[in-house]
Amino acid sequence: MIFDTRAKKEDALDSKTLAAEHTREAIGRRLDEGLRPDYLPDFVYGAIDGTVTTFAVVSGVAGASLSPSIVIVLGLANLVGDGFSMAASNFSGTRVERQQFEKMRAREEHEIDTYPSGEREEIRQIMNRKGFEGDDLERAVAIITQDKERWVRVMLTDELGLSLSAKSPLVAAATTFVAFLILGFLPLFPFVFAAITGGVGDTLDHGTYLQSTILTAAAFFLVGAVKSRFIAQSWLFSGLETLALGGSAAAIAYFIGKAISNWV
Repeated sequence: MIFDTRAKKEDALDSKTLAAEHTREAIGRRLDEGLRPDYLPDFVYGAIDGTVTTFAVVSGVAGASLSPSIVIVLGLANLVGDGFSMAASNFSGTRVERQQFEKMRAREEHEIDTYPSGEREEIRQIMNRKGFEGDDLERAVAIITQDKERWVRVMLTDELGLSLSAKSPLVAAATTFVAFLILGFLPLFPFVFAAITGGVGDTLDHGTYLQSTILTAAAFFLVGAVKSRFIAQSWLFSGLETLALGGSAAAIAYFIGKAISNWV
């Protein structure tokens, strides 16, 4: 009954929000703002990988029964080094996407200038596949092709399938790096806190490792739950899915460390 009531309240809030978003003024503001780049994948990418790789270091050291000071040294080195490496890779990848977009835009502009009749026929067939026919089709073609910028945008989106909301490589890289540092530090926090307050012993304290495990699990679940706000997936399933993926990586690192310790 409680969940039914809560669901009804959320549906009512969603209905009010949708109604407010579809007023004449709201639609105008949204269209004037244009398409906004989506940096959520960059955040999720950095957050999950930062948590996984750092906790993998913690688990590997725990499995090998090494000194907790090694956890701090290797963990912090991994946090900064791997975080920067991921950010640099994301910067390069996003920059390449943007450069490809600009290359395709220049090519379409050149083709419109050089082969206008052929490009106009492409617009005609594109609009025909959208359901336009007869006079409506010719009118749509005429409206689109009378403005070169509009013409190019239609070719980019409908012929080449490109998004017009190009992301900033710098913002994408910074988003990944910050998410990596913040979430990736959580598995290390109990060890760093123990070192600051009371020092670390020669052997890894299982209580500290348990705290690290709990914080990491909470981080995995939180990232998945937040991600569900932007996708068609329940927060519970998304959180558990992310927790399962991250936990699997940590378990693999732990048992590899255990096996190496026994072998060595």
